[in-house]
Amino acid sequence: MLDEATFLRLTRNEADMAFKKRVRCIFEWLQPTDEKVILDCGCGRGFYLNMIRAVSACKLYGLEVDTEIIAKTRRNLAHLPDIALVQASIYEQPFDDAQFDGVILSEVLEHIEDDVRGLCEVYRVLKPSGVVAITVPNANYPFWWDPINKSLETLRLPPIKRGMFAGIWANHVRLYTKAQLRQAVEAAGFIVEEERAFTHYCFPFIHNLVYGIGKPLLESGALPERLARAADRTTFDQNDGSLRNPINLGLAILNWFDRPNRLDEPDGRTTVNLALKARKPS
Repeated sequence: MLDEATFLRLTRNEADMAFKKRVRCIFEWLQPTDEKVILDCGCGRGFYLNMIRAVSACKLYGLEVDTEIIAKTRRNLAHLPDIALVQASIYEQPFDDAQFDGVILSEVLEHIEDDVRGLCEVYRVLKPSGVVAITVPNANYPFWWDPINKSLETLRLPPIKRGMFAGIWANHVRLYTKAQLRQAVEAAGFIVEEERAFTHYCFPFIHNLVYGIGKPLLESGALPERLARAADRTTFDQNDGSLRNPINLGLAILNWFDRPNRLDEPDGRTTVNLALKARKPS
């Protein structure tokens, strides 16, 4: 489990408060000690792999299907040792049976048509007693996280799934209730050990600001270098933390909004994410 000082260092540039909670869950549930073999299934741009490598010498694999994204992942992780990146589908993973001690499945299931089939393939590559750490967007999300789509849903209109205003529905097939997530995981053969829901309080329109505006600006190279260093998840050691930097001032405001949030909110409360720890039976 991450100590507080290390966690704050790894997430010092993080504007997505829900992502920070996801980091805590994944480290706590997978415990990436040096002797383990861990797969980030749907690794995206490699943020979890980058953080784990910063604190552990465990054997790491990343799987990503999108050609453009995995090219960015390779650039982000090129300076790090012993991370094997593979381009493949979650449904047809090029790994042996029972190869991994742990699998990260974070913000992936909502993107795929057949979530149970994907989970069955994760089950296959996990060792007996291996753990999968899952996070998904909550169907009961806070209004201020994505006011546009929340308003559309209230009016029984279809959500926006593409572009700057997509919000929590960006490129997603579905959002999940706690019961729906548990049902899919158990249908794949896993034993559910723990369930959480987190990030209730949030800055208004934060999803649109971070992902609809901030991420494209950062990835296009449009931000001045000093601002880019403070906004980049992959370069957490290059930000001096000065509040004279507008990005750091913004991060301080977002962290203030996040202060009352818990890692496990009460049932029924609106939250950005659901998280679930499951184990392959021994």
